[in-house]
Order: sequence, then structure tokens, then C-alpha cells
Amino acid sequence: MVKHQPLQVYERQLCLSCITGIYGCRWKRYQRSHDDTTKWELLWSLILLLTFCLLLVWFYFWWEAHNDYSEFNWFLYNRSGEWSDGTVPILATTAAGFTYIAFLIVLALCHVALGQQLNLHWLHKIGVTVALLTTIIGVISVNQTWAQEWDVIPISLQATGPFLHIGALAAVTALSWIVAGQVTRAEKMMFQVVVVLLYVSVLLALYMVPLHITSPCIMDPATLKPRPNVIGHQGAPMLAPENTLWSFQRALQMNVTGLEADVAISMDGVPFLMRDLTLRRTTDVEKVFPDRQMDEASLFNWTDLQQLNAGRWFLKDDPFWTVHTLYQHEKERIANQTVCSLEQLLKLASYHNSTVVFRLRRPPPKHPCYDSWINDTLQAVRQSGVPQSLVMWTPDENRTQVRQLAPDLIQTSVVKRSHQILQQSGISSLLLRYNQVSREEIGNFSEAHINLTLYTINEPWLYSVLWCSGVSSVSSEAPHVLLKVPYPIWLMRPNEYCLAWVSADLISFAVVIGIFIFQKYRMSGMRSYNPEQIMLNAAVRRSSGDINVMKEKLIFSGHPQ
Repeated sequence: MVKHQPLQVYERQLCLSCITGIYGCRWKRYQRSHDDTTKWELLWSLILLLTFCLLLVWFYFWWEAHNDYSEFNWFLYNRSGEWSDGTVPILATTAAGFTYIAFLIVLALCHVALGQQLNLHWLHKIGVTVALLTTIIGVISVNQTWAQEWDVIPISLQATGPFLHIGALAAVTALSWIVAGQVTRAEKMMFQVVVVLLYVSVLLALYMVPLHITSPCIMDPATLKPRPNVIGHQGAPMLAPENTLWSFQRALQMNVTGLEADVAISMDGVPFLMRDLTLRRTTDVEKVFPDRQMDEASLFNWTDLQQLNAGRWFLKDDPFWTVHTLYQHEKERIANQTVCSLEQLLKLASYHNSTVVFRLRRPPPKHPCYDSWINDTLQAVRQSGVPQSLVMWTPDENRTQVRQLAPDLIQTSVVKRSHQILQQSGISSLLLRYNQVSREEIGNFSEAHINLTLYTINEPWLYSVLWCSGVSSVSSEAPHVLLKVPYPIWLMRPNEYCLAWVSADLISFAVVIGIFIFQKYRMSGMRSYNPEQIMLNAAVRRSSGDINVMKEKLIFSGHPQ
């Protein structure tokens, strides 16, 4: 007796084969399955989702930390003693890892949409594990060495929050297609209720997120304060070697309102400009004084310092990747730069009527000027002939004595204090890192007539946020960038933002309802078909050349009689 199994016709589905093949190495048709995903594979799906979320935050962190890449590289230099751009490998691995994990997430969603069983291949499981562990190690490392930089996330959200909200809303709205399909196909009522409740909860949370989004750029443009002044931090270090005379001249060519420098004191009492403790990074000390290259910069006398070249390192290391943009005569001038003294800087600032703020570093205890460092610096200020009203004095040591000797200096603090204490101390200016003050504190300092300068501001988005917050001035390594920002990048009235928010929510809600109705209608006509036929109906119209006919199987249940 012979039993005849019905003829089965399969269509070629290249897209489905690629999806199941790349995700789980299931390239053959009979390896695909509509069975429920195992608990083990569900766990791996959760791990994949966790890795994606963590990498998303990590990627966003490094994207917004672009403002402080030079600070990060300087931290690395102080730890290793060798200069290199440490952001390049981090950015490369982060971008590669995020792209890879995002691709797997898309494939997983495609599996769910097509009703296919999730079965992540073991090679991908290794890749996901490596990506997760690498990101966790990176987060821990940043937390230990550069913990203050995490503040860039809430600050950047003041600029990107409204736009990220729209993007997240669009993504979750698009996800309703998959959710509606799963709910419609599901046979268990409990599963349908749980999935719908979870999705609706996420959707409603997103609808309400704008209630917690605060940005200084959501304001009446009529209340916008004047543009913050731009101070050249170490001159224009992206276009010329930091703390050199040419760097400050470049900054002044851009019409900055002030100059900021780092000051050390030589063995013979001459204040000079140097950020590092040693001379290795920014001079050719290893060639001129090879036996002293590890000595502190303040242990050299001024005669020795004048023998050093302070510009060639910039052309060689190209710390900001800008050397290729310079003209030949600029490169020649850079190659001839020497160590700059504080007096030279003050004379230059006096000629251009520009404010000068400097951070004075006290020499080591055995230094001849350990006790006289304040007086030596004051003497350099007086010898330069610069008006005292152009000099922002930052050291807290002997501030009362300094005020008596030079009463017109702008007393400036680099330590955060309340505006009441600053006023009582006779301090009229404050120099802080941009993450050290809130919007409310900025307003309090402004009302108390205390000039607030925040550093280091290199990105237009951060400059725009601080502009809207009412900051009076910023210190920047990129004055050539900020001075081209004529207006905050975006500015929106509260009622305009409210209208955009409500409109986006209503459109999203309408689209979600429409998708659920369409999916229910679409699936209702396919109830009588098995999963194989559902998949076939979703495919393109078959042609004779695309059909593989499986041969009829003859199943013998016994011997013919």
C-alpha cells in the first residue's frame, strides 16, 4: 500500500535566507523553524539588547566628549610620558562594535517580524561577549581616570534632548509593526496582554519625557543675553603651538577678548609659559639638554629656556590634526617659536588691549623662588607696562598683600565658592570648568555681578548652551570655531516646543493605532493558513523560474498484497 503526501511548493526567499544565515548560520530551508525560541536563546537576546544599550550610551559619550579630546590626551601623556592621540583607537573600536551589535539587533528584529526562531550563532555570541566586556572595562577605566567627563552627558542632553526624544519616539513607533504582528499571531491571551502592556508603558513614558527635558535654549529669544566673550586658551593651540607668542598672535587675529596661559617660574625668577611639569612634550629639550629632559621645567634658568625650540613638536605630532590646513609661511614661523615669557605675553595683550588670565604654578620647595613666587610674578606684571585692569589674578596665596600692592588687578578665583563669599573676599571674577556650575548658579553669579568664565569650550553646541544660560565669557582652544557662531545653534520658544512635542505624540499615537488595526486586518485573512503559508504569502509573487517542486514522497506502510 502506498500513501501519497500532498505536493508541497516552496518559493525561493533570498532575503529570508540571508537573515537566518547571517544571524544563526541557518542557510538551508529546512533549518528554519517557526517553533518558539528556547529560553537559552531568549537569554542571549537579552544579553544582545543589554550590549546594544550600553554601547549606545558609550558611543554617545565619546561623540559628545569631542569637546575634551585634547584634555583626555593630556591625561594620557601625564600617565605614560608619551604623547599620542588615544581617542583614535577608542573611537575606531567603539564605532566598529556599535555597528556590529546594531546590525545583530536589526537581524533579530527581522527574525521576530517573520516569525522565525531566534538562534544566534556561537561566533556571534563570542562577538557579543567581547563587545560587552570591552565596553564594561572601558566604562570602569574612564570612571577611574576621567570621572568628571561623565558630566558631559547631562550637559549635552540640554542641546540634544528634544531631538533625541523625537528620534526615540520614531523608533518605538516603528517597532509597533513587530509588536502588533506578535500580538495578532499569538494564541495565548496572557502573552498578548503582557506584550501590549509593556509596549504601551514604554510608549507612554516616551510621551511624557518632555516634561523632564530642560534646556536653556527653550526660551524667549528676547531674553537672550549678549554673546559670551571668547578667551584664547593657551592662544589658538589648534593652529599654533600652545603657549607660544605666535599662538597668542593668531588668537588676537581672530578678535578674541582675552588670553589664557599657564605660568611657571624659572630658577632665576622669570615667569614663563608652560603647561606641563617637564619640557619634553612641547620643546626639543631632549636634543639640547639630553641629561635634563626629565627635570621639571622650573628647574631651568631663563637663559637655558631661550635655547629651546617650542614649535617643531607641533608640526611633528600634529595634536589637533590641523597642520595640513596651514600655509607654508605659517609652518616656517611655527618652526621658529621659542619659550614665551609672561612679560612678553602681557606686552602683547597691552598692545591689543586684551585681558590676560593666567594660572600660576608654585615652584617645588627647594626652588630659589619658592617663597618669592608671588612677588616675582607681580614684578613681571609691573615691568610689562600692562594696565592692571587687564590682568585677572588667580592665585589665592597672599591675596590680601597682592591687593595692596596692585589694587587694580581683577581678583579671580579658580575655586568654586558662593557669590556671597566671593563678594566678601573682594573677588569679582570666577574661572571654572564648564561642568562645575549649573544654570541656576550661572544666574546667581550674573545677578551678583561676578564675571564667570568657563573652560574649555571648543564645540559650538556647548557654546550655544552656555550662551543661552547667560555665561559672560568662555575660554576656548578653538576660538576660530566659536567666533564663527553668530547665534545659538537652536533656540525655541516654550510654546513652540510644547506644540512640537504634542504634535509628535499625536502623530505617533495615530500611527501606532493604525498599524495595530492594519496588522489585525492583515492577519485575520490568514488564520486558516499554516505558518509556512503565511511566510509564503509575505513573499514576492512567484514565477515559474523561481519554484522548486519537491518530489512526491512515497511512504510505504507495508508490503503490497
